[in-house]
Amino acid sequence: MDTSRLLRTSGTLVATAALLISAAVAGGAVPGASAAGSGRARDAAADAPAPPLEPLPGALPAALRPYYAQKPAWRPCAGKGGSGFECATLRAPLDYAEPKAGDVRLAVSRKKATGPGKHLGSLMVNPGGPGGSAIDFLRGYAAAGYPAPVRARYDMVAMDPRGVAGSEPVRCLSDEEMDDYAQVDQTPDDSSEVRELVAAYKKFAAGCATRSGRLLRHVSTVEAARDMDIFRAALGDEKLHYVGASYGTFLGATYAGLYPSRVGRLVLDGALDPSLDQEQINRDQNAGFQTAFASFSQDCAQRDDCPLASGGRTEVAAVRLRSFFDQLDRHPLPTGKSRELTESLATTGVISAMYDEASWPLLRKALRDAQHGDGALLLRLSDAYYERDEHGAYSNLMPANSAVNCLDLPPAFNGPAGVLRALPDFEKASPALGTSFAWSALTCAYWPTQATGSPHRITAAGAAPILVVGTTRDPATPYPWARALASQLSSGRLLTYDGDGHTAYTRGSSCVDSAVNAYLLTATAPPASRKCS
Repeated sequence: MDTSRLLRTSGTLVATAALLISAAVAGGAVPGASAAGSGRARDAAADAPAPPLEPLPGALPAALRPYYAQKPAWRPCAGKGGSGFECATLRAPLDYAEPKAGDVRLAVSRKKATGPGKHLGSLMVNPGGPGGSAIDFLRGYAAAGYPAPVRARYDMVAMDPRGVAGSEPVRCLSDEEMDDYAQVDQTPDDSSEVRELVAAYKKFAAGCATRSGRLLRHVSTVEAARDMDIFRAALGDEKLHYVGASYGTFLGATYAGLYPSRVGRLVLDGALDPSLDQEQINRDQNAGFQTAFASFSQDCAQRDDCPLASGGRTEVAAVRLRSFFDQLDRHPLPTGKSRELTESLATTGVISAMYDEASWPLLRKALRDAQHGDGALLLRLSDAYYERDEHGAYSNLMPANSAVNCLDLPPAFNGPAGVLRALPDFEKASPALGTSFAWSALTCAYWPTQATGSPHRITAAGAAPILVVGTTRDPATPYPWARALASQLSSGRLLTYDGDGHTAYTRGSSCVDSAVNAYLLTATAPPASRKCS
């Protein structure tokens, strides 16, 4: 998951939804968008199998027993949106191989089951990223947005993974420096611009080493999954019940691989394939976002207000978008603020809207505004993606994202020469977005710590049935990844949603929601290869 700007999930959906609401209030109702288009990323399951993730020994090492014996000191959560929620802090070893070397503090939160019905324990949630705050997702969406029968019978709980938000966040750059980093040119036209991009990546990595050197070697997904087991024990649950989206599926699957006997009801929505290397992940996402853009273009071309195509002529949409990006590369647009809309910021804004087809009307408006010289709305989409607030403050999403990704897998490319060799394939797969995808995959080449992980399969032999959900035109986690993960898991069950957007649960499909709810409430997994639309 080397592409630090492109693997997101529920946080992106919630942020763009907020923009949709504000746009509707300001300018009348925003029209809906229809789903269309098709696409397919490479099916990595056909490749030679990677080695399996081995489970941890069943016996608890003596050095870890104090961590497992913790009892959370629950207190009312402070701050906006804290009403009805309880918060606490847990400890985990910074280094599981050397527990005496120090601790990391983990922020946790819960909202108790509302009833009626038999209490089923705790349901842990994670929105993905890596780097998304699970606690913010719990408080901002899951504890109210998940179906009422689920919330009635589960305590809704969340833990910010180590290095994220409330759990000793990784820091790399100041807010002002992040502004510069977000707009650095990711489609270099000559050697001078390549050097500028490499310098930006190096500065970012050096900032992480300076500000967060203690943590950088210990924010892997395996370590975060082990922290989840400490949280499970602190909650008093024998089994882990969990809903993870996007990267959260990798976290949940990793937990299952390490602790198969402790798997309860696991929903992995928008799944990752752990057997892929960084380069293939970036290639597959490049194709996935092209699939999403094709669906957007097909829908857009049927509408009178489409800024990229008309009369159903979708073939011109990518050319016009690429031309728009090229114009911004030469002449950024004003936004009514001190920052201009650059090519990189506009690209991020477009990508942000690809996560959810409900954002397509907003993207059409943003592109129309830009055609008339106003880049404000595309900038707002980009800011929502980066989690930059109106005061210019960034969350630690992007630093944590890179820190986890660069530790979990070796880099996609070791330098510009590797990108240049791969560039024609990226551009062929996605004419409008491929160049940016290829160069953004260079992030980890300059990371100050070496990767500790490698591609692997997760079988979780002996685990209870695990529900894997895949969306056929998902841009960020292409559908073949869900099919691959479900086939690796010894008890995997694949639920397919034939539709657009990133992830499927609680996003409008009654078929998907009823299947997931039944699994969470009764432990009854849907029939193998069930399809919803």
